[in-house]
Amino acid sequence: MTQKKYKNIFPIKKFGQNFLINQKIVQSIITIINPKKKQILLEIGPGLGALTKPICRFLEKLIVIEIDPNILFFLKKELFYPKLIVFCQDALKFDYKYIFNQNNKLIRIFGNLPYNISTLLITHLFQNINIIQDMNFMLQREVAERLVAVPGNKNYCRLSIIAQYYCNIKILLYIQPENFYPIPKVHSVFVNLTPHIHSPYFVYDINLLSSITKNAFQNRRKILRHSLKIFFSEKDLVQLEINPNLRAENISIIKYCQLANNLYKKIKYSSKTNFDYSKDSKI
Repeated sequence: MTQKKYKNIFPIKKFGQNFLINQKIVQSIITIINPKKKQILLEIGPGLGALTKPICRFLEKLIVIEIDPNILFFLKKELFYPKLIVFCQDALKFDYKYIFNQNNKLIRIFGNLPYNISTLLITHLFQNINIIQDMNFMLQREVAERLVAVPGNKNYCRLSIIAQYYCNIKILLYIQPENFYPIPKVHSVFVNLTPHIHSPYFVYDINLLSSITKNAFQNRRKILRHSLKIFFSEKDLVQLEINPNLRAENISIIKYCQLANNLYKKIKYSSKTNFDYSKDSKI
């Protein structure tokens, strides 16, 4: 726990609490989110209400998920609190489908995400992509740059492929550390992730895409005929017009999808396979 407090709140390190305190940036973010009265908005980690308060002005109700009861005790003193539907839960374990089923509307999710769980949380939300309208998040700059990276870029990785498979992703704001309390050791960005309406990508089984990319990027310096040998022979790669001597970061998302679909057909139509992806293929 930090030794300093802000508005009588001690930021808790294990929860990754860094509160946004620059009102100009808050206003820019509100403009980007552009909340509408009839929409279903859900905030992950409201903190001290920097985004919560102004967004409540546009809504009749705002759903918030907050794991820290001390934060909720603080928010109860605010005039906007009656507008909140509060869940004191871990966002990684929350049932987002419950919110969709209660409202029968797509959910808009936003928040200043704890940097220590942001990647895990985003990939968890991808499992609920069919009920999400869009996501607007404050993230560590390095995470955001991996989300938008393209083949050949040093930041291109498994997260880039899975994220872009599901969403169109844009970096909208770059934010300096001094705009937060406590001041983090990293730079931040605000990003939008909007699920594809007409996706350029398709796989029969997302778990196969996950397994293939995991193996490909586990050792980035390995060429594909070595990193993917559990799935494909060198001949298989050549037939798919993939150079077996390239490395993982040189292969496009479409090509990874082709690999996943080829493997799917192999498994489906082969009575003999020694590949079991069920244990270690979740995103």
